[in-house]
Amino acid sequence: MIQNIVFDMGNVLLRFAPREMAVREGVPEEWVDSFVREVFGNMEWISMDRGVLTAEEAAVTVCARLPEFLHPAARKMLFGWWHTPFDIIPGIEALIRELKAMGYGLYLLSNASVKLHVYFDRLPACDCFDGVLVSADWKMLKPHRDIYETFCREHRLNSADCLFVDDSPANIDGAMQIGMDGIVFLGSVARLRRDMAAHGVPVRPEAEGLPSIHEKK
Repeated sequence: MIQNIVFDMGNVLLRFAPREMAVREGVPEEWVDSFVREVFGNMEWISMDRGVLTAEEAAVTVCARLPEFLHPAARKMLFGWWHTPFDIIPGIEALIRELKAMGYGLYLLSNASVKLHVYFDRLPACDCFDGVLVSADWKMLKPHRDIYETFCREHRLNSADCLFVDDSPANIDGAMQIGMDGIVFLGSVARLRRDMAAHGVPVRPEAEGLPSIHEKK
């Protein structure tokens, strides 16, 4: 029986949209794709999430691949993208608080740099979480089996009692490999509520019409 709900962060609790972030930082349109690829889509970002590369080290190699006029924006993303406004997924905070009131254990399991601890208190319903595991702290990444096993061990949880919510099918598959149940979040909290109910979590149904993370505002 599900007793614990485990959430991913990016595109589950809040939107993480590198292209929009680049535009907001003033990166010219003709450079946006290259900027996003070099800053967010290369090995440095993954290595920071795995905890084996600092932002300072990442900035050296990332900036070496970009023209100088893009260096300030690149450094801002690497050193503190979280200082930009957060775009919270509509309806997710209410769902988390409802689950907390129902007595479920609530946890965060995220591929993120060690800086997540700096901005954790800006996440929706952060006061409801019973535990957090950040990939960089353990030098592990989803969807590898070891991060899920470590998560369950550190929080003394039975994997069969956990329901994992992530926007990546690969990450859900990784969790299921150790016996967790899982839901791929597709951007709609209304659908997530239905999916949770189908997994035996009796959340209230919610009317259709909430904007998804894929809809433009």
